[in-house]
Amino acid sequence: MRESEKHCCLQDKFSGTCVKIAAVADLPSRFGKFQVVAFYNNKDKEEHAAFIKGNVIGGTSVPTRLHSQCLTGDAIGSLRCDCHEQLKLSLKYIGKASCGIILYLRQEGRGIGFVNKIKAYALQDEGLDTIEADKFLGFSGDEREYNIAAHMLFSLGIKSVKLMTNNPRKIEDLIRHEVVVNSRIPLITSPNKYNRFYLETKRKKSGHLLDNNNEIIYEQAEEIIVKKQ
Repeated sequence: MRESEKHCCLQDKFSGTCVKIAAVADLPSRFGKFQVVAFYNNKDKEEHAAFIKGNVIGGTSVPTRLHSQCLTGDAIGSLRCDCHEQLKLSLKYIGKASCGIILYLRQEGRGIGFVNKIKAYALQDEGLDTIEADKFLGFSGDEREYNIAAHMLFSLGIKSVKLMTNNPRKIEDLIRHEVVVNSRIPLITSPNKYNRFYLETKRKKSGHLLDNNNEIIYEQAEEIIVKKQ
């Protein structure tokens, strides 16, 4: 059975999730041969994607990246953030591994949408930091939810992950939704003059872990929650 057929079969097995697998296709890339799985969220009607290398079905400690859509970073390599660089690092890592997955989540601008993100950029041009700008617009600073990512992983039968992130909240949210996180793979990028203040704000105000290149192992998934309390 081809991988795409296996993925489609899983849709019935995990029918209790809020997402369904809508389409699967092969996707060769400069980082290796991937498959793209299109997901449809039954609740908010949003579409998301999984880019998969190798056989992840039933996999443990699968290298996994939750990547929130960033049109400015993903499309033209904006220097105002580190999204493009983190995505590239993730693809390079997975390209060298036997398997891995990138969940591409439609959560532009940390969940506030593209128009509000550009409004926030304009406020940052006037001197506000990224969190202050979001709050000025009436948002919390991070509106994203990762339950959809958990359901996507369940739909693919993934048993545990090595999460590629600098954001401890992603780990906490996945664990809260019963995803086993065995370790964290940091994605440390080199700051530039345009995003240095942005990265420092994420570190100070959002708790992002930006000073360690070594993989952190969790013997039990619950330990990460204990460490943050």
